[in-house]
Amino acid sequence: MNLRIANYKYGARQSVNLLLAAAVVTLVHSAGAQQPAKVPHIAFLGGSSTASYSSFIEALQKGLRELGYIEGKTIRIEHRYADGKLDRLPGLAAELAQYGVDLIVVSGARATSEIKKATQKIPIVMTTIEDPVAMGIVNSLARPGGNITGLTNLAPELSGKRLELLKEAFPNVSQVAVIWPPNAAGAVITFKETQIAAKSLGIQLQSVELQNSGDFANAFRTATTARAGALLVLQSALTNANRKTITDLALKNRLPAMYTQDEYVEAGGLMSYGVDTGDLYRRAATYVDKILKGAKPAELPIEQPSKFEFVINLKTAKQIGLTIPPNVLARADRVIR
Repeated sequence: MNLRIANYKYGARQSVNLLLAAAVVTLVHSAGAQQPAKVPHIAFLGGSSTASYSSFIEALQKGLRELGYIEGKTIRIEHRYADGKLDRLPGLAAELAQYGVDLIVVSGARATSEIKKATQKIPIVMTTIEDPVAMGIVNSLARPGGNITGLTNLAPELSGKRLELLKEAFPNVSQVAVIWPPNAAGAVITFKETQIAAKSLGIQLQSVELQNSGDFANAFRTATTARAGALLVLQSALTNANRKTITDLALKNRLPAMYTQDEYVEAGGLMSYGVDTGDLYRRAATYVDKILKGAKPAELPIEQPSKFEFVINLKTAKQIGLTIPPNVLARADRVIR
């Protein structure tokens, strides 16, 4: 009798121990399953100012939201801006490379070049760059190689179109001043393409070079002294960071000006023709998503722009005392009145 009782108690204790062990295992697995997923941490590097990128960053965030990412909740984004001071870019690039982010979104040729020097491991997504192959940043558009992919804005190929629209709007213009910084790789390529286009259109170009933000007033004096009939401003970190300064000076000097981005026109510039930059940033989110899910940048083809815009500011035309021909107005995708 006593032996049976003892065996019963021993068996009961074993059952309890097994149940406790099972409960512990269940709790451990449950705790593991409830561990929060790692929130992707990406960065953005741009050569211009925070203000000049605001609408583009919004477009990037919109693209990310469409793919299920919410900044501050399911994705974190670091922001670094050089404010048009290109000598700051190497330090900012090195800082981000050491920060341990999962991916870096970059804007502009110089910033892309610097971040490539800083890291060959962290995936990089370009948003706006003229010719990454010619600049030696990637091997080809189809198979970039390395850790960089993204989008090109094809700015050089659009140079002829900008001059054509200027000539159509102002037939009597024979000399166009081109404001650009020769230390910006993208602007160098675009200027060469503009020279080729100008010859075919019978337009004489006046090169007005910039080195820093203190050169703009003198650049406009040079253009007006040489009796330039119109102005063409090339895209760069320096010019983008000083949009308002440039458009105000063009208005003050009563110079009809063509720009590469509609943000200049919204800041008071006369007209612009170029890619829809916001669309490029929105599309960059797709690259971010693919790479965070395991895709290799080397195998993601670099895409070209699909949306282009011709924008005219009639308020500015009136202030300068210009009349935009009806046929040119009819070609505009957007008119600011």
